[in-house]
Amino acid sequence: MASKNFGLDIWGENNFFIDNNTININYGNKPSLLQLTTQIRDKGHRGPLIFRFPHILKKQIKNLFDEFNQARLGLDYKSPFRAVFPLKVNQLPNFVNSITEVSKEYNYGLEAGSKAELIIAMSHTRLGEPITINGFKDKALISLCFIAGSMGHNITIIIEGINELNTILGVSREFKLFTPKIGMRIRLHSSGIGIWAKSGGYSSKFGLSATELLEAYDILKANNLLDKFYMIHFHIGSQMGQISPLKKALREAGNIYAQLHKMGATSLGAINIGGGLAVEYSQHSNIRDRNYSIREFANDVVFSMCEIAKSNSVAQPEIFIESGRFVASAHSVLIAPVLELFSQEYNQKALRLKKQNPPLVQELYELFSSMTKEVAREYLHDGLDHLESLLTLFDLGYIDIIDRSNSEILVDLIIKKAISLLKDENIEELRILEDKIDEKYLVNFSLFQSLPDYWGLKQNFPIVPLSHLDIVPTRSATICDITCDSDGEIPYNREIPLNLHDIDLSKEEYFLGFFLIGAYQEILGMKHNLFTHPTEIVVEFDDNGDYKFSNIIESQNLMDILEDIEYERSKIDKSLKNNIDNIKDLNDIEKDKLLGKLYLYLSQNGYLRAY
Repeated sequence: MASKNFGLDIWGENNFFIDNNTININYGNKPSLLQLTTQIRDKGHRGPLIFRFPHILKKQIKNLFDEFNQARLGLDYKSPFRAVFPLKVNQLPNFVNSITEVSKEYNYGLEAGSKAELIIAMSHTRLGEPITINGFKDKALISLCFIAGSMGHNITIIIEGINELNTILGVSREFKLFTPKIGMRIRLHSSGIGIWAKSGGYSSKFGLSATELLEAYDILKANNLLDKFYMIHFHIGSQMGQISPLKKALREAGNIYAQLHKMGATSLGAINIGGGLAVEYSQHSNIRDRNYSIREFANDVVFSMCEIAKSNSVAQPEIFIESGRFVASAHSVLIAPVLELFSQEYNQKALRLKKQNPPLVQELYELFSSMTKEVAREYLHDGLDHLESLLTLFDLGYIDIIDRSNSEILVDLIIKKAISLLKDENIEELRILEDKIDEKYLVNFSLFQSLPDYWGLKQNFPIVPLSHLDIVPTRSATICDITCDSDGEIPYNREIPLNLHDIDLSKEEYFLGFFLIGAYQEILGMKHNLFTHPTEIVVEFDDNGDYKFSNIIESQNLMDILEDIEYERSKIDKSLKNNIDNIKDLNDIEKDKLLGKLYLYLSQNGYLRAY
């Protein structure tokens, strides 16, 4: 049944807490998200908002390094732990600037998978911080890696195929003075589980088979480049929900590392385990996204590498990790206002009761008015039976549309009252009814732009209202976005129910927070219906715990988004002006006023504006 804390103890990681009726940031002076939202809206920003919290990024990076270093200390593991952030998870400048700033003390680097991402890495990492290059590469990308290395960057090119190695050889002959470190991505027999499992295992499109690995080794040896062979890399899937596949992969990769070492690859000093460290997105205790902690994850990795090195009498490898989801997901929150409750008309004010009502309608009114907890289930059953009878009477012409409307409203009120009265009892019948009377909350955002993984993969994200958290929510909720697409909704699911509050939006605003959206969602967001990236705000805390807003990036206005998809601003501008000039029923002053209103709307973003 409904809960006031919305599973915060499951997914929140102590980043947020509920204080009386609001959800607050567990840092500094602990302001509420509602307070931040109100202040930003008072500055004129409308539509959905993204708040970024750099202190959460720093906390996640610290947690990652602390747990691995603690595991190393406990097992007397001498080789260092290193980490890079994979830029594919979030390349936006406010994020990249934040993560590079808060990670200074950890020698935390970046991973790039394209030329543009490599330019970000070259311009944002400090010299000495590791850069790894994954993905398929051409000569230009490999040449950029050589240039980065010549600048002093600590860069490793991880090859995906033999052709890339041959290209590296060609580029090294051109540059002569510098060759970056070389890594090889291995295609393990082991694979992960879940919807991203295909990124690992034998069927993966990435990596070298055992045969190709030996061929690559021979090529390096023949060209006197074995001293550049520094890393082997594997990845068995994003968001690994269970730890067991990782343990198997670690043993396989560790044995490959040891045997290459024994063959003569003595400069081979690192195993990169890729990403995959899962995030707990669930709001429900009966359904979890991962079965392990970060501590267990770190202990298993370090222990496996320790055992491999010991049993094979080879050097302990440096441990690299590229976990982006774990680091980035919690740092940002999407805030969006509810614009409308679709069934708001189902309230007592909407009743059109007559002086003389049909007997069954009168009985429905009496059931609703006199319902108590003791008789709630009985009256509920009576109400549902009466509705079926009344609909039949309407079909036969014995009652009119006003009677039908009154019947529908009264039964909806009876169901809601029964659910409210029995909210503390786990009654399956009520859970089933919630599917039928779910309230549709129209929310001012685009699901395709801000939560694309829900649309594409049915990945759930925690959803929490910013207020009324001292009240148990009783309305089974379907979240509808403002796109004209039937897929633009998060339907009510009684297996993982979302319940929200019954709000009179004519009297107060109601905001929803969508949490753990900092990984992938922003960069994967699509411009369906030409809704753009929300306005984003960085929230920084000083040493006194006070916060300030910085780096506010306003959502694109209508003309900017049209230019983005290659419309010519000047042509649109000319067409609109000409059309207004040609309105025959307006004088010049009225035309100027109309043109001014048009330009006002063109200067705003495309999200709905509620005042």
